[in-house]
Amino acid sequence: MSDELLRSHDGHVTRLTLNRPQKANALSASLVEALLDAVEYAATDGTRLLILDGAGPHFCAGFDFSDLQEQSDGDLALRFIRIETLLQALHHAPHETLALAHGRVFGAGADLVASCGLRVAEPGTSFRMPGLRFGVVLGTRRLVHRIGADRARDILSNSRSFDADTALADGFLTRVAARGDWPALIAEAKTASDMLTPAAAAALHRRSIEDSRAEDMAELSRSVSTPGLKERIRRYRESAK
Repeated sequence: MSDELLRSHDGHVTRLTLNRPQKANALSASLVEALLDAVEYAATDGTRLLILDGAGPHFCAGFDFSDLQEQSDGDLALRFIRIETLLQALHHAPHETLALAHGRVFGAGADLVASCGLRVAEPGTSFRMPGLRFGVVLGTRRLVHRIGADRARDILSNSRSFDADTALADGFLTRVAARGDWPALIAEAKTASDMLTPAAAAALHRRSIEDSRAEDMAELSRSVSTPGLKERIRRYRESAK
């Protein structure tokens, strides 16, 4: 397991901690692969509750653009596709998933939160999803599922930032809680996850989550395969400074 991701397993609980605090836990290619491997393994090893959190002052700053100059359009497109593959694996996991967010949660980091069944943030957490500003269609349908079409359209088209209280009111979060309350929330989620057999939990997830994986991947692939992806990202980053 890469040092970029810390994995612990306690009974039926798997905990994955993003561990790039010096980069605000931005999603490097290697971190995405480590996460995907861990999420896929958790679906087979008896996990009933998967917890996702982040080390340092921020949960996740989204896509890691630090090596943008060395990347081709094709390299970037593949990285976005692998992120979508990760988000789909998390969203359609056959067990409960719990995101614990804090600090600044940006782009694909917010998509990680939205992909989980239980979504908790501490007060003061902020969220922003700017992907459409550079033409990348990532996680849109999952956001619509969480907060509704009109609100999702407003957030995405205007690249709006929103705080934890707004996220809770919108349905993006299921709870806002201080960090000191997280152990009790984890215990509560563990107790609930143990109430169903693995087969019953998997069946519940299959029947309560719309399976739009093929359509979502096709839409993302179209958006990232449009020529000029790297330049669109560069222009967005310049304008955001």
